[in-house]
Amino acid sequence: MKPYIEWSKEELEAELARLRKEFKAFQNKALSLNMARGKPSVEQLNLSMGMMDVLSSADDLTCEDGADCRNYGILDGIAEAKDLLAAMMEVPAENIIIYGNSSLNIMYDTISRSMTHGVMGSTPWCKLDKVKFLCPVPGYDRHFAITEHFGIEMINVPMTETGPDMDMVEKLVSEDDSIKGIWCVPKYSNPQGYSYSAETVRRFARLNPKASDFRIYWDNAYCVHHLYDDHQDYLIEILTECRRAGNPDMVYKFSSTSKISFPGSGIAALAASSNNLDEIRRQMTIQTIGHDKVNQLRHVRFFKNFEGIRRHMRLHADILRPKFEAVDEILTRELGGLGIGEWTKPCGGYFISFDSMDGCAKAIVRECKKLGVVMTSAGATFPYGIDPRDRNIRIAPSYPCLEDLISATQLFALCVKGVSIKKILGMELTPHS
Repeated sequence: MKPYIEWSKEELEAELARLRKEFKAFQNKALSLNMARGKPSVEQLNLSMGMMDVLSSADDLTCEDGADCRNYGILDGIAEAKDLLAAMMEVPAENIIIYGNSSLNIMYDTISRSMTHGVMGSTPWCKLDKVKFLCPVPGYDRHFAITEHFGIEMINVPMTETGPDMDMVEKLVSEDDSIKGIWCVPKYSNPQGYSYSAETVRRFARLNPKASDFRIYWDNAYCVHHLYDDHQDYLIEILTECRRAGNPDMVYKFSSTSKISFPGSGIAALAASSNNLDEIRRQMTIQTIGHDKVNQLRHVRFFKNFEGIRRHMRLHADILRPKFEAVDEILTRELGGLGIGEWTKPCGGYFISFDSMDGCAKAIVRECKKLGVVMTSAGATFPYGIDPRDRNIRIAPSYPCLEDLISATQLFALCVKGVSIKKILGMELTPHS
């Protein structure tokens, strides 16, 4: 099929008239579907229900070292939980702190500590005239919300299929000491599903920032979230590379079991150098006596070891894979060759990134909502909610059942067509009626 841009005005108007009939059919279905967040489905949550049975009132809740998980203490996590998440995060257990249920909370706390107390003896950020962060785009809206909350200026850095534009990153951090960090989702990135190449990771490790308190915020949220056994992205380990490059303190690495066990009831961890962790522990002693050790023990006894996590994630993949493939199949069938959209085809993670024609994303999302399908807000994948080209839309296939997802994706493709034709014809991008 030839691109819409090559169609005559008469052909486009005829196509728009045909599409209006399809819009009417969807209106009659009265859909009510939400694809705004990357939430696990009910079927995925059910995979972890056995965790509810691994501890009972009759069980011994002591750790291997004899500590009682019911009581105070063990500030940075029980040894068994450190071993489990260290294996998942590919770092030594001595470089891990186990927190509560949310890696996002760890990131917030890390920024907050930097604002009030600085980083390893540096000036607290709140006392500086300007603090800036680099933000690969499109990226994760909740990362950007944290830095915006603290009044940190965010600088867009374009993402490529191998990671952020490293020429830009290297130049900016070497010249500007007000740049204190960069947000990264290095594996199956949110929302594109790209994974950083080995060269990109090594260039990160070899950065020469002007600010001594510059840190890489390495959110490896999808480290085990593969869709395929035989086709998986590989990510080299950033802490190791930073040590080799002589920058052992330059990275904070985050992960959690939020999309492995139960979102909101998992366990989260921070991995970093000994110097970083020593400072963080000193500050943690003021904040808490220890996190939920019973939940840590519950996770250890359910998964047992890293191989148990990998087996569990294959079950997740069996549920997610048909959904990702259905979205790609529908978009290819409905939009392929029309020149009105491009999308990623990740082999892991939780999202598909769709780029419409410039100036169309908000209208497409608005159109979908009017017909009963809620998408992530257009612009959410950029700092301050502003996509300069108004084209990126994050598709979250995980939560709806397959039948609903198929309907939602068909509707999405229909909205992309309708809005794109209006754009080409110079019409106002208002919802169909």
